[in-house]
Amino acid sequence: MENNQKITQKSKATKEKELVAEIKKDFERRQEERKPFDAQWQLNMNFVMGNQYCGIGLDDTLDDFDKQYFWQEREVYNHLAPLVETRLSKLAKVRPIMTVLPASGDADDVNNAHICKNILQAVTAKLELSELISQATRWSEICGTSFYKVIWNDSAGSVVGLTSVGEKIYEGDVDVVVCSPFEIYPDSNTAESLSSCQSIIHARAYDVKTIKKHWGIDVKGEDIDTYNLQNSQVFGGLGYASRSAKVSKTIKHNHAMVIERYEMPNTDYPNGRLVIIAGDKLVFDGDLPYCNLQNGERGFPFVRQISTGQPSLFWGTSIVERCIPIQRAYNAVKNRKHEFMNRLSMGVISVEDGSIDVDNLEEEGLSPGKVLIYRQGSRAPQILSTASLPVDFRDEEDKLINEFLNISGVNDLFGSNAQSLSQMSGVALQLLIEQEDMRVSTSGEYIKFAIKEIGRQILRIYKQFTTTKRINKIVGENGNSELFYWDSSEITSDDVTFETESELGETVAQKRSMVFDLYNAGLLHDENGKMSNAMRIKVMEMLGLGIWENAMDNNTLQVEQAKRENVEFANGGECSVKEIHDHDLHINSHIAFMLGADFEKMVSKNPKIEEKLLNHIRDHKRFKRLAMQADGINNTEVKNS
Repeated sequence: MENNQKITQKSKATKEKELVAEIKKDFERRQEERKPFDAQWQLNMNFVMGNQYCGIGLDDTLDDFDKQYFWQEREVYNHLAPLVETRLSKLAKVRPIMTVLPASGDADDVNNAHICKNILQAVTAKLELSELISQATRWSEICGTSFYKVIWNDSAGSVVGLTSVGEKIYEGDVDVVVCSPFEIYPDSNTAESLSSCQSIIHARAYDVKTIKKHWGIDVKGEDIDTYNLQNSQVFGGLGYASRSAKVSKTIKHNHAMVIERYEMPNTDYPNGRLVIIAGDKLVFDGDLPYCNLQNGERGFPFVRQISTGQPSLFWGTSIVERCIPIQRAYNAVKNRKHEFMNRLSMGVISVEDGSIDVDNLEEEGLSPGKVLIYRQGSRAPQILSTASLPVDFRDEEDKLINEFLNISGVNDLFGSNAQSLSQMSGVALQLLIEQEDMRVSTSGEYIKFAIKEIGRQILRIYKQFTTTKRINKIVGENGNSELFYWDSSEITSDDVTFETESELGETVAQKRSMVFDLYNAGLLHDENGKMSNAMRIKVMEMLGLGIWENAMDNNTLQVEQAKRENVEFANGGECSVKEIHDHDLHINSHIAFMLGADFEKMVSKNPKIEEKLLNHIRDHKRFKRLAMQADGINNTEVKNS
């Protein structure tokens, strides 16, 4: 029996070693196939940061170019960085508000869709999704592609208990991580989307201590090649030098590569397969963990975002890649122009052989007041005449600037064309602005596709892993917090859509103009032709003047206080009644809260909430009677006096 167990264990260990070797071999193959793309991304990043005297060699590695002459001008006139920054500022407007369409017209489905919308709103605020989108967009605009990894984090969420050794137990929560294109390896670089891939590898180097903390295994540390920022001193001109950061390969010590290979479901693995190795050890081998596709099917936990798509290519194309030849030509024109001006200002001296001390002339030149001694009978040194700066330099420089603008799709309309724009009508200017926004609208659409897919995967993962009732807060109108309970059974729809569609063309001035148009049309007034206090505060918020909590009237503040008390009661707490409260407003707010559908669910979980809130309402009524009695006594005293 013991011999059979030993044979079984030995066979299992052998299979694990074979699997680890197969995964590493597959990873090395994908690395080699992706090598040309790695070199292009590295080149793009260097050009944006200012290291622009480099290129891709025959072996798909990045090579720096040295000066050919000591006097050569090699300054960098970086137009790529402001172009990328301008595109990023335009794309920063693409932050649509996600909503969920109900599965049917049934009242329960409509209510569940509202709960799903609140879940997405709460997760968006909690994960700071806008910052993650900005981070991913920087990668996609420079390298062409970026990825989001939507996962379930067992170490996130609220603490629900302690282990026997005192460690905290968390309820778990959804997490979204941005992955650079350097970390993702598809099975084919010609697949046009993630759904076209049969397997995806996510590889990243970790410190061995981090691997021990997260996966609980000891692995041997190695020297891992990775990308890092270094200083480069290959710029400058005659008599000076410049430095710039550059992206190049470096070595991380005591690290190990963690490789995760995700395989789509097939005949051998109906639920898909996930294999994780760290160094030379197998960490996990099992089914795909997430049912994040339609109809509960399992798939990759990744969402791809690209800048511009290409047919039959997995990787997107960056505008930087298209502008690199123009940037090289622009640097060459500017530097040759300055070299010509150096010759004009410093001069080129013609000297007869042996007539003067050439070493002294090279060191000091023809400085003002210099006494130049030359051999008697020889020809005196003279400065060779040079023609004026050719107009071709200026023409070529202007053409290259226009090429930058045409290819990148961004333009400083009101800076470069201010005089011509002053003659245009308002309609013509609006059409010109819309045309400029259309140049980046394609990249904006890809961001929307990614956001929509992130929302779907978040809802599907919550439905899969949420086992108990959860409570979330969202920020409602006027900055107040709204509390809602939910569980996985209420996630009946994952049809995510957007409340708004065209963010790129909406400026602050346009939004304000729209608000004033609505006001002048009377659409913001009630049936009596007046604007309510709540609508007035909302208008101030829409005008971009912030939430004027300090400017709220007394009634609004009373209602907000009552809502905060409702949240406190829902959490199991208690609130006291004070004389400064407007009891009618508080009573109405508490009654409206108790009549809501969410309150019934809270009471079913904790029946004490209802009794506490009823006692609180009775206290308000008692204070109200005492206040009325006191007012009656005071009125009698006033009449008698």
